[in-house]
Amino acid sequence: MKQGGSDAAKRAAGESAAEAVEDGMVVGLGTGSTAAYAIRAIGRAVDAGRDVVGVPTSFQSRELAREAGIPLADLDDVSVDLAIDGADAVAGGDLIKGGGAAHTREKIVDASADRFLVVADPTKTTETLSQPVPVEVLAAGRTTVAGSVRELDGEPTLRAARCKDGPVVTDNGHLVLDCDFGTIDEPAALGAALSGLPGVVEHGLFVGLADAVHVGSGDGVTVREL
Repeated sequence: MKQGGSDAAKRAAGESAAEAVEDGMVVGLGTGSTAAYAIRAIGRAVDAGRDVVGVPTSFQSRELAREAGIPLADLDDVSVDLAIDGADAVAGGDLIKGGGAAHTREKIVDASADRFLVVADPTKTTETLSQPVPVEVLAAGRTTVAGSVRELDGEPTLRAARCKDGPVVTDNGHLVLDCDFGTIDEPAALGAALSGLPGVVEHGLFVGLADAVHVGSGDGVTVREL
């Protein structure tokens, strides 16, 4: 997996996407270090008087939005106008997400939005997706899902927690398998196969969901419409 880019690049991308937030919008608030810059920028706009409601995609984004002073709502109660979220890898308009184990809620919010903006630094861009795909699974289905992933020519690894013994547990109470398929030539087909496995809650392939990608760098931001 590529190392993260500079804070300046992440800030540039996040703040660029936040400029698309208009008065009266409901905004999906992504998870991760680049999306965090967008959340803080939206918070500054709210402080300046802009009417915005946020829908967080994780405990992390909820807490950051609260600190930034953004009013929050549940997806059951609102329709999302715009979602801003990061990615672990971007190839064209296809993404791999889930490095923070929040991809299930992220996909629900991002897919529901009228428009979905991806924010990234240059280290996340690639010609072809090839890093492991996070797959959120029911604990009772971990073994059977792992076996099915191997039948799809993938190598599953249970994600271990860093600051406690045992595995990572998602905000939804599930486990994560990081599944290495090597180079992913057909993300849509692989995504469909993973979605069909009993015990899979959601996978980190985001195919055909993004509307634009904001890539920040030391020289500014490149915006690519999809």
